Amino acid sequence: MSGPAPALLAAAESYIEAGWPVFVLGRTKRPVANCPRCRDAGRDHDPEACACLSCHGFYAATLDLDRVAAMLSAAPRGLLAIRTGALAGLVVVDIDPGHGGRLDPALMTPTAAVASGGGGWHLYYAHPGPPVLSRRLPGRTGVDVKADGGYVVAPPSIHPVTRTPYRWTARQTVGEMPPPLHAAVTAPAAPSSQPTRPPATAGPPARRPTGGDDSAGGGISRPDLLLAAHLAAVARAPEGHRRTTLYGAARGVARLVAADHLTATEAWAALADAGRAAAQTEREIRGAITGGFRDEGVPL
Repeated sequence: MSGPAPALLAAAESYIEAGWPVFVLGRTKRPVANCPRCRDAGRDHDPEACACLSCHGFYAATLDLDRVAAMLSAAPRGLLAIRTGALAGLVVVDIDPGHGGRLDPALMTPTAAVASGGGGWHLYYAHPGPPVLSRRLPGRTGVDVKADGGYVVAPPSIHPVTRTPYRWTARQTVGEMPPPLHAAVTAPAAPSSQPTRPPATAGPPARRPTGGDDSAGGGISRPDLLLAAHLAAVARAPEGHRRTTLYGAARGVARLVAADHLTATEAWAALADAGRAAAQTEREIRGAITGGFRDEGVPL
């Protein structure tokens, strides 16, 4: 291996020892493009179980060092990344001063931290267990939450623009989120201001439930609360009812996608992570989500 790959591989080994799944991005902080077979496979193709080295973005993340070595051999100038969320036990607060982000000592207590190559900071906290969506931290300009359905660039990757390496500022342990931060990362997001649209259907409209949300009236007034409620229902579903609950959640989340409150990719990641946290198999997760979207007439 040439270039920075040996240092990246050594770092990957330390992250794997910590239980953090890692993968390799392209040169521009974006995932490596899917191979033609995966690109054309559609949603019936399980990204989590795919044998390709680097297809499907963070779904390629692994705790297998040999696979990481093969990724780096295939993309020696790529960037190392860590998949965040419940799978890694991580929630990362990403502060970007270039977009107005600021460190709030009262909210963001000391923990393991990275100085990003772009001049910001990544603060690593322990995941609380229930799903935490990757999104903008409510009420905070230039501060993002990287958790379920997300990833962060990891040291010692080189920033593609500044050519500055990502580096650990203090290798202390990953801390628990203080109560104010926990409340902030789990707080409902502001309602979307985008106009709603009816879902595309290939035939007669799917039958809607007669209650449970306000989408039947043609709009969703609080999509943030509705999404959180669907995910929470999956998290507390008793054994024997988890797949059915995930299917119902998928139907509800499909209506959020149809109304442009989130993308199909975001919906799939949130629902799949909720299903995994509820100890469902990949086959059960895929069947529940695809079935829910299909029965709502919403394409994935």
